[in-house]
Amino acid sequence: MITAYNVKDLRVTPGDSAYLIYDDQTAILYDSGFAFTGEKLSLRIKEVLGERKLDYIFLTHSHYDHCLGSAYVLERYPDAKVVAGKHTQEVFLRPHAISKMQELDNAHAKHFGITDYEFKGQGLRVDKVVKEGDKITVGSFDFTVLELPGHTKCSIGFYENNSKILLSNETLGIYHGTGILPVALTGFNDAISSIKKLKALKLKGVLIPHLGIIGEEATKHYLSIVEGEFLRAKELILTHLKNGTDREEIVEDFQNTFIQGAIKDIYPPDAAYLNSLLMIKLIEKEFLS
Repeated sequence: MITAYNVKDLRVTPGDSAYLIYDDQTAILYDSGFAFTGEKLSLRIKEVLGERKLDYIFLTHSHYDHCLGSAYVLERYPDAKVVAGKHTQEVFLRPHAISKMQELDNAHAKHFGITDYEFKGQGLRVDKVVKEGDKITVGSFDFTVLELPGHTKCSIGFYENNSKILLSNETLGIYHGTGILPVALTGFNDAISSIKKLKALKLKGVLIPHLGIIGEEATKHYLSIVEGEFLRAKELILTHLKNGTDREEIVEDFQNTFIQGAIKDIYPPDAAYLNSLLMIKLIEKEFLS
């Protein structure tokens, strides 16, 4: 059963996403952050586990700030099994996709004055491809895989049946305690469907990328506002598009409206800009084409 006591925040730098979930028998890395923080991440795992092994790496999707660190962790823990969706596996096999990840990772590293590190993204792999309804039962944990498309085609979550805690992904937006940044990039209606699926689960907690685990009351608040925030973002973008507003102005208004609070510190600027543009294109395609 997952509680706040056996979820260890291993994030190295703002914008990272990496958490260790463990009991007496099993250790799972949930997301793995950037490439430029990968070496430090592997050391942090070692500090927690000591001589214990790392059993699994759960990847929520194939974006660089969630998956690249796994290549470094696998050098220290080569027997760990990487669990992800089929589309994530396919992305890892595309040289152009790896090159794009490297470009984005390098750009964010420069924000922290890091320009000299070895990029090991070519070592990305998926050992166990999972789909909707698959079960992973290890130690005291009993996970059901949930396909949650919307942010990416490959976005998945892991629902722990005993504790009713969800290991979430960015299809549900980036939460900062009071508000949510919607980040639907491959399907807005898909994202709304994913949100509705999760609201039906009666969750008692959510482990949110870039934030950490939130308890039952915060989860209730989160689920009560997330769909409305996505719809508000859609209406803001649609209004601008119908009025013929310049794309740069739409990005600026969208970011000023939704990138608030702690999100300003954890969201890489290059990714924020790129994702804002992608969401505008998605809204235009789904609702105006």
